[in-house]
Order: sequence, then structure tokens, then C-alpha cells
Amino acid sequence: MSPAFAWNLLMIASECGERFAEGAVLERQRFGKGSVMVWGGISTRLRTPLYHVVGNLTGVRYQNEILQPLVVPALQAIGPRAILQDDNAPPHCSAAVNTFIQQARVNRMLWPANSPDLNPIEHMWDELCRRVQQHHPPPANLGQLLQWLQQEWN
Repeated sequence: MSPAFAWNLLMIASECGERFAEGAVLERQRFGKGSVMVWGGISTRLRTPLYHVVGNLTGVRYQNEILQPLVVPALQAIGPRAILQDDNAPPHCSAAVNTFIQQARVNRMLWPANSPDLNPIEHMWDELCRRVQQHHPPPANLGQLLQWLQQEWN
């Protein structure tokens, strides 16, 4: 069995959204005003650093800021049979990203639309949110929220 490398995005935002938002990319939790979006990847053998995504994540940014520096090295560390498990979020499916994935010879799992329950990273996001929510008092600002997310991820 090939190891799978699951990855996704987490957004902690001011509004309360559905448990799994459109495309299963953003998970929303209550927090004051503003939002912090982070990206992380997990496998049975390793965990990437938690990456703070500032602004809108486009396919080009996704390729340059996440795939090249974080995903490809993690997959290489796992070995030649590693399989990338992502979802159908627009930045993940852009033409530039698909070309990069092919050129980098990344094995990519075919993924059914709207199926967040199949992605193991969702359990990690749930645990991360629970741990951050256990901090009392709640974070005073977005910088502190990001710091706690990094701390709990580590």
C-alpha cells in the first residue's frame, strides 16, 4: 500500500460557516474579527510545517508557495510510491498546477467532488481547532491566533 500524503487548508474566520464549506477547503470557526488561513500536510511518516496563507490563494501562488517548497520535498522524503491526496479546490485544479504536478512526476490520487469525509487531514483540522479553542482567554488578536495555531500544530 502506498503512503498517502493528505493536505488541505484551514481557515478560522469571524463568521460561522458549514462544517465543510464548498469544496471542503475552508473550515470556519468563530473568532472575533478577521481570519487566518493556514495550509498543512500530513502523512503517516511526516508532517509539513504549517504555512500561513496571506490573501487569496491562486493556482500560481499555490504552486510557488506550497507545492514546490513543501509538497514535493515531503513526497520525495516519503519515497517513490507516495501519492498526493488533495481536493478539487480551484487553486489545486488550475492548469498551471496540473502542468506542474505532471512535470514534477507527482502521483496524484483521483478525488471525487465534495467528499471531505474521505480526507484524513480533516481530522487533523478538527483536533487543531479543539486545541486552540482550549486556550483561555481566547486569542486577543490574529497574530496570537496564528501563534497558537503554529504552537499546537508543532
